[in-house]
This record gives sequence, C-alpha cells and structure tokens, in this order.
Amino acid sequence: MALTNSFGAHPAAWRLPHVNPEAYTDVDVTVEHARTAERGGLQFVFIADRLFLHGDLAESNPLFNMDPIITLSAIAQSTERIGLVGTASTSLFEPYLLARQLKTLDVISSGRVGWNAIPSFEPDAFANFGKEPPARENKYERLHEVMQVVQALWGSWGYEAGKPDQQGMYADPAHVKPVNLYGTQVGARGPLPVPPSEQGQPVIIMPASSGYGLQAAVMYANIIIAMPSSIEEGRAQRQAIRQATAQAGRNPEDIKYLAFAGFTTGDTEREALDTRLALDAHTDIRLPLARLSSYLGLHQQLTQPDKPLTAAQLAAVQAHPGDARSARTVALAHAGWSPRDILAHAIFDPSPSVVGTAEQVADHLQEWFEADAADGFMLNFDDFSTEVGNFVDDVVPVLQARGIFHNTYKGKTLRDHLGVPAQYGFDSRVAGPSV
Repeated sequence: MALTNSFGAHPAAWRLPHVNPEAYTDVDVTVEHARTAERGGLQFVFIADRLFLHGDLAESNPLFNMDPIITLSAIAQSTERIGLVGTASTSLFEPYLLARQLKTLDVISSGRVGWNAIPSFEPDAFANFGKEPPARENKYERLHEVMQVVQALWGSWGYEAGKPDQQGMYADPAHVKPVNLYGTQVGARGPLPVPPSEQGQPVIIMPASSGYGLQAAVMYANIIIAMPSSIEEGRAQRQAIRQATAQAGRNPEDIKYLAFAGFTTGDTEREALDTRLALDAHTDIRLPLARLSSYLGLHQQLTQPDKPLTAAQLAAVQAHPGDARSARTVALAHAGWSPRDILAHAIFDPSPSVVGTAEQVADHLQEWFEADAADGFMLNFDDFSTEVGNFVDDVVPVLQARGIFHNTYKGKTLRDHLGVPAQYGFDSRVAGPSV
C-alpha cells in the first residue's frame, strides 16, 4: 500500500472536513494508517520520496513524506507484521550510509524492511546536494556500484559470527570482515556494524523501466513495481521482465511484478462517485473537461458537465486506438454518465483506478491477477483517513471469500509475506556489471 504522505493520493484530500490538516507532521496519523493496513493483512506499506520540496503549497500538501526511513522507524515500533518499504536514492546517498540505515531498520523491525532503490534524475534533487545531474549512463553506472557495495556490506557480518556468548565471544571476528569494495564512483571498506536480521537483509524493490533500468532491476530486485494502463500492457511487461530475469542468470519466479491500482469505495457506485466528487470539487474542472473532449474524440467543448452526452455527441465519440483509458471513457459515456461523473471515475489517474463498490474493486484485482497481468498490487487511495479502512473492512473479505487473498500472515518477515527467496550479501548468480 502506497503511504507516501499523510493524506492520500488526491491532492485535495487535506481539505476534507474530517481530515487533520496538520497530519503531515503528525507521525501518529501515518502510524494509524499502517496499523489499519496490518489489520487487513496487507503485505507492506510503501513510502516514495523526492529529495526536494514537491508540490504547490498554495493548493496542496507536500506530495512526499518528510523522511521515509525515520517515518518507517516510528511505524516499526507500533506494528508487528506488516512490511516497511522506503525509498532511498542510489544517486545521492553513499552506500555505507544506505546499508547501515536500512539494515538497522530491518533488525529493529524483526526483518520487515524493503528498499525501493531508485536513481535520482531531477535537477532540484541534485541541487540540494550541491551536484549536477549525471548523464543517463553514468547514473546507472553508479547504481550498479551502489547496489553491489550495499549488498556486500549487508553480508559483511556473517551468520557464522554466531550469537553473543557470555562465557565466550560476543561475535567471532573471523566472520565480520571488511569488504574493501571500490568502483569508479563509490566504495566502502566495511564491515557493517549490524548483524543479520530475521530475514537476513532487506528486500530490494525497484521500478519497472527499459534499457539500463530494466537491466538493473532484473539483476537486483525482488519486487518490480509498474504502472501499466491495461491488462495487455501489464501482461506484456511482466513477461518481458521474466525473460530478462532469466537472461541475467536468475530464476524468473524470484521476482514479483506489482501493478499500481487506485480506489475510492462506497456502498454503491453512486456513493463512491460522490466521494470522489467531493475531492474533485476543490480542483478546476475546465482543463479536465477539455481533455475529456479529446479522449472522446469530440471536436467541440463539453459545456454541460452535469448532463449526459446528447445523442449527437454519442454518435460522434470514438476511442483512440490502442488507448485503454480512452476506450473506458467512451464506454462510460455510452453508459449514460455525465462528463463530471466520467471524470469522477478517475479516468485520468496515473494508474487504473476503480471508483465503485467493494465488489467492483475486487473484480478489478481478480481480473488482472488471473490474467497474469500482475503478481500483486501497489494500492493507492484518494483519502487515507477513510479508504484504507474501507479496503480492509469491505474489499479484503470479498477477496478472501474468493480465495485470492490470505486470511492471515503466513510468516513474520517481509520475505515471508512476498514469497521471495532468502539472500544474504550479493547474489552470485547475477550476470552483469561488477564493481
């Protein structure tokens, strides 16, 4: 579940009357969202990041968390099973610091941590570190070096060092060794002052990409997160990742492919739409209406947002070839929804979203899962304060009744939850660039 800020995915969530507008700085709010997700058996909470102030503060809250690792440390102390995934840049953080913070969090959370490892690209982020963005190929050259040094450091305190023995040694120093690993951009001596966690070391998560990014993801990631717009795109991307994983020397079953999906729920579809409309009321509808006209293939502006399209307009609408969102928009128009209601169906959200009943949400997830378009989902909610609980209380029981979601956690660690293999240190099977 994406839990990037304290409010929700919709930029107007902070304006809702039931929301605490100061939740951005109240970590207890974020902790409570995580506890609700844990009550529903969700595998992990996910905090994305940008290393600069992102968002128009006159209109919306900051779009990203103050600091993912510190926030996850607070969540770790108030939860027991749910995984904790935080984002940290391979471009701007040194590998020793990354390795130490992430593995320490993994130890204190009893093996529940995942690292969303991403290279930074925004000039504003580099400016905050007094740097200029590198060329694309250099960005990934550094990523490869950072990933290998971090994993080597994670494995530098070996299992063979043993447990503290008050009649003998605290740890066998013969198995806590420097790594002395240096590349052209980063390096570290080690060893790391952190023993193995209950899952050994953090799970690695990376975004879906192509080219250099795909090569890196299939070498290092246990989880790859993507934003496909349709089942067909998700299935094709998942298959491409599995093929590239095999070429990199790893078992394709060792990587899980997750697709983003967004939700606003209600007892009826109308109720869910009204909930979304309460959010959309805080945004200017003129630009979305103009975009909607284009998606419908119309050459005139939609001037009556609260009335269904006329017969003449419906006769003229046509979907853009190969655009799943355009086809869905046309279908909604033919179903008799007004332009405002069509927009409230979240047709322009970055990833496929369902605004409807718990059964409709479950239908979406089941259809994608059974079509091999995803191994799981990164859940997005417009309003965390209500929708996380709605998903846990209304959608999860439907998925459980259909036999496609577990009734309880199968283990204690994030690796247990995700079904990814054990790993300690660098994966020697990987074929690719080395430090």
